[in-house]
Amino acid sequence: MASGAYDFDLFVIGGGSGGVRAARKTAALGHKVAIAEEYRFGGTCVIRGCVPKKLMVYASHFAEDFEDAKGFGWTVGEPSFDWAELIAAKDREIERLEAIYARNVENAGAEILKSRAVLEGPHEIRLLATDKVVTAERIVLAAGGRANPFTDLPGAEHCITSNEAFHLKRLPQKIVILGGGYIAIEFAHIFNGLGSEVTLIYRGKKILQGFDEDLRDALQASMVAKGIRVLTEDTIVQVDQKADGRFQAHLKGGALLDADEVMLAVGRMPNTLDLGCEKAGVELDEKGAVRVDDYSKTTADNIWALGDITNRVQLTPVAIHEAMCFVDTVYRDRPTKPDLDDIPTAVFSQPEIGTVGLTEAEAAKAFDEVEVYRTTFRPMRNTVSGRQDRTLMKLLVDAASRRVVGAHLFGPDSAETVQILGVCVKGRLTKDVFDRTMALHPSAAEELVTLYEPSYRLRNGQRVDG
Repeated sequence: MASGAYDFDLFVIGGGSGGVRAARKTAALGHKVAIAEEYRFGGTCVIRGCVPKKLMVYASHFAEDFEDAKGFGWTVGEPSFDWAELIAAKDREIERLEAIYARNVENAGAEILKSRAVLEGPHEIRLLATDKVVTAERIVLAAGGRANPFTDLPGAEHCITSNEAFHLKRLPQKIVILGGGYIAIEFAHIFNGLGSEVTLIYRGKKILQGFDEDLRDALQASMVAKGIRVLTEDTIVQVDQKADGRFQAHLKGGALLDADEVMLAVGRMPNTLDLGCEKAGVELDEKGAVRVDDYSKTTADNIWALGDITNRVQLTPVAIHEAMCFVDTVYRDRPTKPDLDDIPTAVFSQPEIGTVGLTEAEAAKAFDEVEVYRTTFRPMRNTVSGRQDRTLMKLLVDAASRRVVGAHLFGPDSAETVQILGVCVKGRLTKDVFDRTMALHPSAAEELVTLYEPSYRLRNGQRVDG
C-alpha cells in the first residue's frame, strides 16, 4: 500500500515498453502503482515504430520473392498489391499487441489512467483529462520521443513523418524522403519494394552516419542498384503544394522534385515539451532530453527517467533494460546501472544490416593493432534466382587479446545472425573460439567461422595489407 502521505508509491508517465515494464514489475512487488498514457499503450515501438515498420518491411519484400521464385521453377502470375489491405492487417495486429500491453499492466495490479499527465511538483502529477492532481512517493518519466517535425522548413506542414506514413490512404506513386538514418533508409526500401518511385535526400556525403564505412558503402550502392535515387550533399529548403494536390520539393542544389508525399525522417526529439519538468526540479539537456545519472535518476531526488526521453540509446530493449535496472535499484535494494555497451542493432533495409560492437574506425582508435576479417559473396539463393545482391561480413579483432570487438553484416537475415554475434562480443569471445567452432554447411553464417586469415590489419590507425 502507498504511504499515507501519497496516493501512490510509484507513478509512471508513459505507456511504452520502458514505462510498462517499470509499472508491472513494481506493482508485482506489492507497491501501489499508477501509469498514465495519453494515447495508446505500447509506445513508439508497438504503435508507430518497430512493429508496424517490420510488418511493412515483410510486405515490401514479396516483390523480390515473386521474381526470385521463377529461378527455382515456379510459375508466378501477375502479382498485385492492395495498400488498404496491408494497412488494415497492420492495424489489427497493433490493436492485438496494445491490448496485451494493457492487460499485463492490469494483471500486475497497477492502475491505468487514460490521460496526459504532467508534473506539478516534486511529488505532484496533474491528470489533464480530469484536471485532477495526484501525488506519488516516486515518479518515473517514460514519455518517449517524437518525430522531429522540422518546423523551420518552409512548407513543413505539407510533409509527413514516420507517424503518418503508417496511415496513408493510398500508396504514393512518388515519394521524396529527407534523411539518411535508419528510419529514412527503411522507409525508402519499404516504398520502393511496394512499387513507389523513391528519392532519398541526405545532407552528408554518405548515408547511415555512425555505422561502419563498409556497411555504408555497400548499402548505398545496393539502394541505387534497386532503383532508389540517392542524392547526397543536398537537402530540401522548401516544400510547396501544387494545384493538383501533389507537392514539389525545392532542393538546396537547385533541383525541383515532384512527389505525392514528402517525408521528413530527420531524427527524433524527447517528449519533454510542456511536461512540467521545471516545476519538479528535473533538468533537461541542450536537446531537451532529461538528464539522468548512471542509475537513471534525474536531478530530482524522487524522479527517474527511462527510454527515449533520456536520449541515451533509442531502442526498445534498452528502455526495458533500464526499467529492470530501476526496479532492482529502487525496490529490490540491488543498485544496478544500465549496461549500454555492445548493443546489437539492425537496419531493416533490403538486404538487412546487423552490427554490434566497434566500427573499424572506432577499433583503430581503441587498439594499437586490429585484425580485420572481411568477406563478400553472393548468397546461394541469389546464384539460382539471378539476383545480384551480395552479402558482406566483417569481424574486427584486437590483435593483442584476440578478442572480437566488432561484427558487421550486410545481407539476408543479418538481424537474426547479429543477435547471436552480440552474445559473442558481449561475452568477450576471442577469434580463436570462432576458429575452433565447426561450420554449419551450407549457410551464409558459416563464413563467420571460416575466416582464418585477416584481410588486412590496422596498426596505430594505419592500414597494413597482408
